[in-house]
Amino acid sequence: MQTEFTLAQLADPDTAASEKILRTCVHCGFCTATCPTFVLLGDELDSPRGRIYLIKNMLEQGGPVRPETVKHIDRCLSCLSCMTTCPSGVNYMHLVDHGRKHIEEHYQRPWAERALRRLLGTVLTRPALMRAALRGARLAKPFTALLPVRLRPLLALAPADVPPASPVDQPQVFPAQGPQRMRVALLTGCAQQVLAPAINEATIRLLTRHGCEVVVARDSGCCGALVHHLGEEAPALDYARANVEAWQRVRAWGGLDAVVINASGCGTMVKDYGFLLRNDVGCAEQAAEISRLARDVSEVMALLGLQTPVANIPALRVAYHSACSLQHGQRVERAPRALLAAAGFALAEVPEAHLCCGSAGTYNILQPELAGALRERKLANIALTGAEAVAAGNIGCMTQLAGGCPVPVVHTVELLDWATGGPMPEAIRQRQAAM
Repeated sequence: MQTEFTLAQLADPDTAASEKILRTCVHCGFCTATCPTFVLLGDELDSPRGRIYLIKNMLEQGGPVRPETVKHIDRCLSCLSCMTTCPSGVNYMHLVDHGRKHIEEHYQRPWAERALRRLLGTVLTRPALMRAALRGARLAKPFTALLPVRLRPLLALAPADVPPASPVDQPQVFPAQGPQRMRVALLTGCAQQVLAPAINEATIRLLTRHGCEVVVARDSGCCGALVHHLGEEAPALDYARANVEAWQRVRAWGGLDAVVINASGCGTMVKDYGFLLRNDVGCAEQAAEISRLARDVSEVMALLGLQTPVANIPALRVAYHSACSLQHGQRVERAPRALLAAAGFALAEVPEAHLCCGSAGTYNILQPELAGALRERKLANIALTGAEAVAAGNIGCMTQLAGGCPVPVVHTVELLDWATGGPMPEAIRQRQAAM
């Protein structure tokens, strides 16, 4: 693709990086076949190729951004399926992230939209505040019809019960059981520790049982992905720097073999810290090192090897939902499936596994109609498998699917933990008790 940036524009590091990405695109259109919004809407501007043209024109022209451009870029899920499909290796992720940043800097959204986005960026990244907000949402649910339309998806996604905070999410060290094989830092996250604290608990049990010393670092927290995808670069980089500094202190005090992430949306972000902080003189080298150490929990468990499963675990038929951020963002596909099979579960492949479920961070709140259509499509495909449970590696996907899924939706590590001596996942226990 030809570009027409001025030398002054290319002096900006983000524009220079985007210009290289744009020149990689050859207009082939392979990406359209696997783009969820194009599959749903059939609009070229709601395909990766169409959005690439919009971003190119927006960046070249500078100045105020057209509402039509904002609409189509906002509709992008950042599922990154296009990157898996692209034969030319176009880094669409970095391009659309730059586009969103540019929009936030040059486009004035309606006040109600600005308020909602600010609310999401403020509340969802702070566990204590999110926990309080969800408890308030539970009380407000009977009055949903009286609330502004844009707030209703928030209440629809709010759980009926908010679990208490887990003690494992506090800064501490969990020693390995038996000989120590690895020393890892665990990202406890933000929304996940509120919505499903059992995931971090299962992760720590699983890792320590397999010889890992697990460190929950002081001052680590939100990975920054949520605000990053809202186009808010400054707070996203602040979160990234805080995590890099926290994990580098762990590394300095006792070494570090990996930074383990059990929410794949966060994993894609942490693995990109090196790029995001490349121009930060004081942090660039350390950020690149953290990105090299970042691993999805399934990658670490594949390296360690799964213990022999407990004999009395039932051979459930499990549909594995491959989160977009894991299969497309990190290209981790084999490890979770192999681990579930090694644990004794009968795996069922979900049709159209490459298509997003519609969660995509805050997408299911900001674009509820499109997210709902993708959710129903995913649930219909899961139903075709005849599975007794669904396993996923991302809390956003789990929350998106659980409300309408007739079978339990659990995290992959909960099943692996159960298979190697941990407790039965609560969702499966409740299902069995109800039968």
